[in-house]
This record gives sequence, structure tokens and C-alpha cells, in this order.
Amino acid sequence: MKEVALGIDIGGTNTVFGCIDSEGNCLVTGSLPTQKHAAIEDYLDELFVEVESAMNGSAEQMQIIGVGIGAPNASFYTGTIENAANLRWKGSIPLADLVKKRIDVPVIITNDANAAAMGEKVFGAAKGMNNFIVITLGTGLGSGIVVNGDLLYGHDGFAGEVGHMIVRASGRECGCGRKGCLETYVSATGVKRTVYKLLARHMGDSELRDVPFSRLTAKMVAEAAGRGDLVAKETFRYTARMLGEVLANVVAVTSPQAIFLFGGLTKAGDILFNPVAETLEEQLLSIYKGKVKILASGIEDDAAVLGAASLIWNKR
Repeated sequence: MKEVALGIDIGGTNTVFGCIDSEGNCLVTGSLPTQKHAAIEDYLDELFVEVESAMNGSAEQMQIIGVGIGAPNASFYTGTIENAANLRWKGSIPLADLVKKRIDVPVIITNDANAAAMGEKVFGAAKGMNNFIVITLGTGLGSGIVVNGDLLYGHDGFAGEVGHMIVRASGRECGCGRKGCLETYVSATGVKRTVYKLLARHMGDSELRDVPFSRLTAKMVAEAAGRGDLVAKETFRYTARMLGEVLANVVAVTSPQAIFLFGGLTKAGDILFNPVAETLEEQLLSIYKGKVKILASGIEDDAAVLGAASLIWNKR
């Protein structure tokens, strides 16, 4: 009987799950729509039907030793999801307790960026590191901070929100309700907003000028930058420099060995990584210069469920 951790990533649109062994192999995987059911209990019923079906369809005999869950606004301490803006279920959801009613094993939950950080430590490029940061660059900006081998949770389980550090007073409106948060500038959505700001400022030619906002993607901007489009190149310089400046401040507080960049925006490659690394080094306090690496994540396939499952394997 193969021991596995069940990793579950609850996204705003889809939930993905997988059974992960101690080596990081995903033995079975599956998914279901997150927002289908109005009641969390009905959602969990369907989820575990899907898990059981996937396991029964596998030639490998498996035993689930624990359940790790990555979810928005999830508290490691309380096992709850607290007022997640992009989920259908409102208020405080006692997710860990509800899962334990369906399977009597340890259940650990945290937000998706924390899960990504632990996945990097257990299965990815941060093996052997005890002090590092993972920055997830997608629709928003998430962050997981590992200090002395442990995730930084703070007193309430919600510490480490680098994406909600205010970088511009009274700046861009953020989904959190504040203005000027880093993720409104450094994210796929932030890149789009910057493109339109620059297009309004410059009258020169750009292949992005006639693309409606609803159709524009960060991938399109990165590809345009690779072809030499001046607005696209300036967008990535602006984005990368802002991220590098903020990371220099975060380094002053946590002194990590490395900072890993993860997520769709990182597919821009050197257009993003090089100016982030250069700006970070420029802005670092002298005692940290030459000590902090900017690296790509070592996890690609099944990253979300690997991160969630790593919450369990890290405790073994």
C-alpha cells in the first residue's frame, strides 16, 4: 500500500487535486468546478467522490496519510477560510473540520502562495534551504516566506502578504479595497494596466495600441517586448524595477538566501528576471549585497497540488 498525501488546490474557478507520494510523484489527479455548489458541504461531497473515483481507477493501491489544502484567505492556525472574495461561500468556513468529517487524517490548510513555498522546499529548487521567499505572479501577486525552515504565519495565520504592501500612496485601486498595493502593478493584471497607462502617455507606434483591454494578456505583452515593441519593453522594465525595489525592502526584514519567482508572468523569462535581479542588487542594503539570488521555481508540473501535499510531507 503506497502512502500518499492528498493535495487540494481550491481556485476561484476550478479545484485541482492529486495524490502525491514522498518523492513528489503525482499518482492520480483530477479536478472539478469550484463554484458549482452553493453549500460548502455539497462541494466537499462531490470533491471526495471524485477523489475516490480517481483512486479506484488507479492500478496503484494508495493510503492517504493526510490532506493538504491551498485556498484563498486560508488560516493555518484555525483551519478556516476567512471571507474569501473570489469564493462563493462567505464568512468563516471551517474547512479543516469539514474535511476531517469525511476522512480521519491530519488536515493542514494555508493560502496558495504559502503552499507553493512549502512545495519549493520539499519538492523543488529550495531543498536544503531554510530561509527563502516564493513570489507567485499570476492574476495577483502572492508570497510565501520561509524563515528558519518554517513558513511565516504571524499571530493570526495571514502574515507575508508582500502583494499588499502599498507602493504608491493613493495609487491604483486593489481588490482588497485599498489603493497602491504592489499586486496592482506587479501581476498579469498590473502589466495590462501599465500598458494602457504608457499608451496614453506615448504617441509612438506599438502593436498593442489597437488591442482592447479585455483581450490583452501579459503573454501578448511579453511577446511584443521580445519583438522590440517599445511600450511593451518599457512595461516590463517598470514592472520588474518595482518588484526589485520592494524585494530589497523585504530582504532587509527576512534576509533570505534566495527569492523564487513562480507563475504565469515568469514565462516572460529574462525580460522579467534580469531587471528584477539588477534592481534588487542596486537597492539592497550593503550587508546583503551579493547574497540573495533571484531564481525560477523548480516546480512546473502539478505545482498547485504538489505545494498543497507538501504541507503534509513536511511534517513527516
